[in-house]
Amino acid sequence: MRQDDLVTDEPRSRRGAAGADEELIRALYRDHAGPLLGFVLHLVGGDRQRAEDVVQETLVRAWKHADRLDAAAGSVRPWLVTVARRIVIDDHRRSVARPPETDAAPLELLPAADELDRALRLMAITDALGAVTEAHREVIAQTYLKGRTVAEAAAELGIPEGTVKSRIFYALRSLKIALEERGVTS
Repeated sequence: MRQDDLVTDEPRSRRGAAGADEELIRALYRDHAGPLLGFVLHLVGGDRQRAEDVVQETLVRAWKHADRLDAAAGSVRPWLVTVARRIVIDDHRRSVARPPETDAAPLELLPAADELDRALRLMAITDALGAVTEAHREVIAQTYLKGRTVAEAAAELGIPEGTVKSRIFYALRSLKIALEERGVTS
């Protein structure tokens, strides 16, 4: 292929129909893709798929910038090699600049939050609360469910603070046993 086949004095937009563009890309591919692929394969460590992607991107850039290719300078291959080398360098820099990608497979092993599990847990807790005494349910309701302090719960229930503390201790112990009997362990 002659250099004049690739480069014209007119900008690409004035060259005419898509046929000229198609012929340009075919000529570039026919004359330069093979040697360029060999060069890029060496740069990317033998990764053929990556090398083919780089060659394709190089040829697309040559097509887009056909008006920059200089017929007087000789072959366009040095320009193509330079562009390909810069693409490889840019890809390398981009891969180093961002964190490594991780595989999503381990995430699939983690249990997802499920409303059904939450509902079943609440049913088990409600059932277990029914197994403790009324006095124990009252102090649990005042302190844990309503968020009151020991002093506030004592005032609400009309009992001494020490009694609230001891009832909370024994209520939680009874509730834990009742939950374990229902298969709730954590």
